[in-house]
Amino acid sequence: MTYLVVSSLADLHATVEKHGAGDVVTLINADTVVERPSSIAPERHLFLGMNDIAAPTEGLTHPAGHHLDRLLEFGRRWDREKPLAVHCWAGISRSTAAAYILAIAISPDLDEEALAQELRRRAPSATPNPLLVSMADEKLGRGGRMVSAIAGIGRGADAFSGTPFILPLTL
Repeated sequence: MTYLVVSSLADLHATVEKHGAGDVVTLINADTVVERPSSIAPERHLFLGMNDIAAPTEGLTHPAGHHLDRLLEFGRRWDREKPLAVHCWAGISRSTAAAYILAIAISPDLDEEALAQELRRRAPSATPNPLLVSMADEKLGRGGRMVSAIAGIGRGADAFSGTPFILPLTL
């Protein structure tokens, strides 16, 4: 079974190696240097430069439509032969939102609420970025169900960094 694996930047290389990931999505501040794991070909690494903010803020780059479009396109191109690693700085907000979004985009029959509950079960510190989730909900035509499901799991447990976890594409 192919799956998504979520981690922090600090855990990226170990996570890619442990799971044999073939593709990586990076959601991190644009000026952050991210060393791509040597096993990942450049065309299989998507870098999305954005700050972890829930609303546009002067001087910061908020998650925007072009970020979401690139994420969804990358997910469509993913061959699913090996896991896809998704990471941000801490593995708590941007990456958990992106994994949730990708799982629903790839497997549109997934129930938003059940997936959010599974996300919470596997990642107690997950606090998916609400702006990314809201944009995806609208773009994917989910009628507010993604937003509601993520709001329903609430803020995750306080943590400096999330523990790497697997998010399946089927429940």
